[in-house]
Amino acid sequence: MLRLEDLQIPDMETINLTIAPGECVGLSGESGSGKTRLLRAIADMDEHGGQAYEEGVAQDRIKAHEWRRRVALLPAESQWWFDTVGEHFNAHTEHIDALGFDAAVMNWQISRCSSGEKQRLAILRMLANCPRVLLLDEPTANLDANNTARVETMIRSYVAEHNAIAIWVAHDVEQIKRVSKLRFQLNDGRFVKVWPV
Repeated sequence: MLRLEDLQIPDMETINLTIAPGECVGLSGESGSGKTRLLRAIADMDEHGGQAYEEGVAQDRIKAHEWRRRVALLPAESQWWFDTVGEHFNAHTEHIDALGFDAAVMNWQISRCSSGEKQRLAILRMLANCPRVLLLDEPTANLDANNTARVETMIRSYVAEHNAIAIWVAHDVEQIKRVSKLRFQLNDGRFVKVWPV
């Protein structure tokens, strides 16, 4: 369970929210409305007031890197530090083929990867750590329709199989309808439940 208790982010109303295991929550809003800032606060990457809990463990009671392993942020633009794809993975990565790759991808140079390939690889890298909560900042923004469908299927399967939680940020309302049963919107600093009402 993910619980946000009196979470306070500049220029936004205080947020109280509980998300049960196995749920994917959609989050939309205009550019600059604070969606990314909210995800970064939950991931303990930006300062904020209030508290976040994952399975009853308070964010400020464990080391930041341990929290981020449990509560993983997929940013809109992934970061790559080493020359090859494989250097970014600590363990054998499952489901490579589910996102359209084969094992040879681990030998690819990062410099040869397109933005869409990097996005899909960033999703694999995140899932390799088996997080309990996925914070997805427009995870299919750089993808074509076929690869968007692959990502949607993989994330839904991961959430179901691991009884995990996802917060999926997107501008595409139709996509949010496909991946979530609960949608919130950030509007003028207000965190509003859109559906179900």
